[in-house]
Amino acid sequence: MSLLPKQKYEKNKAHKKLRRLVGKALTDFNMLEDGDTVMVCLSGGKDSYTMLDILLSFQLHAPLEFNIVAVNLDQKQPGFPEHVLPTYLEDLKVPFDIIEEDTYSIVKKLTPEGKTTCPICSRLRRGILYAHAEKIGANKIALGHHLDDAVETLFLNMFFGAKLKAMPAKLLSDDARHVVIRPLFYCREKLIAEWSKTRDHPIIPCNLCGSQENLQRQKIKEMFLNWDRDFPGRVDNIAKSLCNITPSHLGDSDLFDFASLSPPSRLPRLEVTEIV
Repeated sequence: MSLLPKQKYEKNKAHKKLRRLVGKALTDFNMLEDGDTVMVCLSGGKDSYTMLDILLSFQLHAPLEFNIVAVNLDQKQPGFPEHVLPTYLEDLKVPFDIIEEDTYSIVKKLTPEGKTTCPICSRLRRGILYAHAEKIGANKIALGHHLDDAVETLFLNMFFGAKLKAMPAKLLSDDARHVVIRPLFYCREKLIAEWSKTRDHPIIPCNLCGSQENLQRQKIKEMFLNWDRDFPGRVDNIAKSLCNITPSHLGDSDLFDFASLSPPSRLPRLEVTEIV
């Protein structure tokens, strides 16, 4: 099956680095197993396009067999170019489904004036996608969140939720019926953007959340840009810390038994003989 122009892209530096980082995530978190059917959630943004590209590359070369079904949720946003994704996926010869649900009207109706649409929108999307995964027999759901998303979520939860919580690379849904994977977990957004530009992906902007310039997440993105300029490697180190946790040096008594901490029984005192 001809999926990507192999000779043109496989030697691309961004592609090689993405393959290495995605391969590490797939291995570290055991994201894929032989016989999996992976529902790749495609939004029309650079992240999900890139995730699909790299997973298709692994489908050709990995020492295990898995199926891919690309799925897009058409939320009936005004002006949404319905033809773009079907045309793109047909050219790639990738199996796909387009789900049509008017969540746009619901989100607009339920979101108070001045509030962000993301909470309601994400809950509606998640329910619809979970239901579709079950319908098509997909045992894995792949989302295009990357390293920057995980660290941004960490800060948002600390600043506004008083929780030390980020975005996991692999997640079992609350009803224990779906496994969500994030293959781009180790990938920086700027690397993804570089690859997407090379591939000239037909980007579809989100008119629902993308137009909300005052989102707190956007402010954190700006903070990361400053850090990348002034303190290269800082964001990467914060991301690595998510996988290198010392519970005894935090403060959650559910993770570490601080209450039982006490010194060992006092040892007998040793007598020191003076040597003349």
